Amino acid sequence: MADANGIAADRLKQIVEKIEQLEDEKREVAEQIKEVMAEAKAEGFDLRVLRQVLKLRRMKPHDRSEQEELLELYKAALGMA
Repeated sequence: MADANGIAADRLKQIVEKIEQLEDEKREVAEQIKEVMAEAKAEGFDLRVLRQVLKLRRMKPHDRSEQEELLELYKAALGMA
């Protein structure tokens, strides 16, 4: 490994290239998600609701039920229930 001013240049280059590769993959995945969302919209699905469903599915069941309970509590306090 070449050392430049105390920096392992070869290792640094590997890390930078790996990050660049991952950033490229992230852009590709984002484009694929965009295409699937466009598909969903074309089939009549509401994208706002779809995003909410995705957010809820990523949550742990306990956190999700806690959030739903708080939402119901807030709605009741505002006379929306």
